[in-house]
Amino acid sequence: MTATGIDSTILRQFEEDGFTVVRGLFGYDEIDRLCVEFAALHAAGRVVPGHFEPKPTADPLHRYPRVMQPHEISALALRFLLDARLRVILEALFGEEVLAAQSMFYFKPPGARGQALHQDNFYLRVEPGTCVAAWVACEAIDRENGGLEVVPGTHRMDLFCPEESDAGLSFAREYVAPPEGLAAVPVDMRPGDVLFFNGSLVHGSQPNRSAGRFRRSFIGHYVGRSAERIGAYYRTLSMGGERVPLLESEGAGPCGTERL
Repeated sequence: MTATGIDSTILRQFEEDGFTVVRGLFGYDEIDRLCVEFAALHAAGRVVPGHFEPKPTADPLHRYPRVMQPHEISALALRFLLDARLRVILEALFGEEVLAAQSMFYFKPPGARGQALHQDNFYLRVEPGTCVAAWVACEAIDRENGGLEVVPGTHRMDLFCPEESDAGLSFAREYVAPPEGLAAVPVDMRPGDVLFFNGSLVHGSQPNRSAGRFRRSFIGHYVGRSAERIGAYYRTLSMGGERVPLLESEGAGPCGTERL
C-alpha cells in the first residue's frame, strides 16, 4: 500500500504500461442494477436526442446504439460516474483532484462491429495533460464478445494522426496502427472489474463474434483539476457533482467519429 491507500502494483502498472485493472471494484448487484437501468431505456423504445437514438435497421449497433452522456439523463449513471471508489483511484493516478468529463454505456450486442484502435485524448483534447478512462465491465468480457485490446507503452507517445479504419470491423472511422515493435494485447474482465487507462494509450476492440453474448460496459472519462482546456462536448463536473467549466480546446468531438 502507498500513502494514498492504493496498492502500489496498480500505480506501477499504470505508470509503466499506461493501464491497470482493479478487479471487483463494483459488486455484481451494483452492475445488475446498472444493466437493468439501460435495458429499460432500450425497451422503452424512445429516442433521447443527443443521448440515445436507436434506429430499426439490420445493424446491431443501430438497434443498440451506445448511450452518450447517460449521467445527464440517469441518476444511477451519475452515481457511477462520481463514485467515491473511482475517485480515490483516479486521484492517486492523477496525483491531484479530478473532474468527470464524460460517461458512456455500450451494449455491443452479438454481431456488432468493434472500434478500431484509437486514443481517447484525440477526441477530448485535454490541455495540458490528458484524460483517464475508467472502463467498467458489466459482464464477462473476452476476445469472443469483443473485449478491449490495449497497446502497452503508447501512453508515453504523442497523439497519432489516424488512418481510415475498416468499415466492416469498426463503427468509428479512425484507426491508429500500433507503432513498430508494439502490439495490442487483450484485457479479459469480469463484471465489476474496472480498467483504468491513460488518454494517449492506443486501444480498441474487435467485433462481437459470439453467438448470443452482449458486451455491456460503462465508461467514464476524467481529467486532472489542473487541466485548462477540453472539447466543448465535454461538460466537466467536480466529483461532488458541481459544474466546473473549462476553456474550449480546438479539434475535439465525441469519442469515435461514427459512420452514418
